[in-house]
Amino acid sequence: MKALLEKHVGKLWMLVVFAFLYAPLAFMILFSFNSTRQDARFTGFSLRWYEALTRDTKIVEGFFLSLKIAAITGVLSAVLATFAAFVLVRYQRFAGRTIFSGMVNAPLVMPEVIIGLSLLLLAVGAQNVFDWPERGMLTIVLGHTLLGMAYGMVVIQSRLMEMDRRIEEAAMDLGARPHQVFFLVTLPNIFQAILAAFLLAFTLSFDDVVISEFLSGPGVNTLPQVIFGYARRGINPTIYAAATLLIVTVTIVIVGYAVWVARQTRRREREIAAAMRAEQAALQGH
Repeated sequence: MKALLEKHVGKLWMLVVFAFLYAPLAFMILFSFNSTRQDARFTGFSLRWYEALTRDTKIVEGFFLSLKIAAITGVLSAVLATFAAFVLVRYQRFAGRTIFSGMVNAPLVMPEVIIGLSLLLLAVGAQNVFDWPERGMLTIVLGHTLLGMAYGMVVIQSRLMEMDRRIEEAAMDLGARPHQVFFLVTLPNIFQAILAAFLLAFTLSFDDVVISEFLSGPGVNTLPQVIFGYARRGINPTIYAAATLLIVTVTIVIVGYAVWVARQTRRREREIAAAMRAEQAALQGH
């Protein structure tokens, strides 16, 4: 019995960890189909809260606003993170590199409350001096981009460090200019990392509450803000329905991305194997 426990202790511990992480999500999904507002007893299956969700204008408007902000944030974060990672990896020595690296990585270790408060003070000061920007969608996008760029840079930077630089050197030996090497050689090789950075920034933006609370203006409320506001006023199963739809959407995106990466990896492996076979056949022919 002891030997059996020792053999499966890792699996049991992993099962406990996953149960701790995902059991609350499972209960929330279950009670989104509850026929009453009860949150302690399942009284019957019903879709009434999903129907109520479609009639809740605050949630619907918040969803589309969050979707728009997250999409813009994802693109901006991926672009800025790509250039920041390229500078830090490819240019090891330049004036101010330490300061630049520290500033780019600061949002990773800084509490979101501090980030949101500092950006709020900056936005208020700029509005007092320049009468711009008005707190709303733009300020939320800027705040989310600051955070998403830092996380995206870590992903892209690790891929750039793993990339074989001989490919870029070969392209330059063949006459390609630096900007041609970057767009025609480097970018295709790190595209998966850029896409991962986009998805990470998109998710962080779509899920953020703290920075959005500091930077949103009157009448501008993202979906997490609406859900948080409802939760503070008491139990509303409509929130469970909205959260369930978000979980399903995120799961589909993640699974789709994983399948796409797996197919790309298998295709690349087949191309490498075919190239090696062609090279061996050419050597044997000589």
